[in-house]
Amino acid sequence: MSHSPPLEIERKFLVDPQRWADQPRDAGQLTVQGYLSQDPEHTVRVRLQGDRAWLTIKGATQGLTRAEYEYPIPPGDAAQMLRTLATSALSKRRFRVTVGRHTWDVDEFGGSLSGLILAEVELEREDEAFERPDWLGEEVSFDPRYFNSALARAGTVPQR
Repeated sequence: MSHSPPLEIERKFLVDPQRWADQPRDAGQLTVQGYLSQDPEHTVRVRLQGDRAWLTIKGATQGLTRAEYEYPIPPGDAAQMLRTLATSALSKRRFRVTVGRHTWDVDEFGGSLSGLILAEVELEREDEAFERPDWLGEEVSFDPRYFNSALARAGTVPQR
């Protein structure tokens, strides 16, 4: 008996830094994520966010959709994996912002990616309508340079 994998359907956008700066928000959550595998057909990521951590396996992207398996792991294990197993990593401050009936993840990147701000919204269908906040910029959903794994590997903000 087979079953369908859990799917992630996501749209990703650049964020206008001036409009974003005017938005009320909390302090966000510092997030560090490292990649254990960055094969083009799948990525394996460990993420540490405060006192919580996850191991995530993502399949190849088809359109806006890909298989995604995510499992909570002990934060100490995640910290150890980030130190000893990650081939690349990045840090960012994540903000969760509700707009209409969707919750957006807005990431302000740090380190060599400082200045880059991306927003992602997860959808139930690729053609699902959503309200666009006024701080959204250009869509980069189909630009692989903006995948977090590619940003971690490159260590630089893509040139537009």
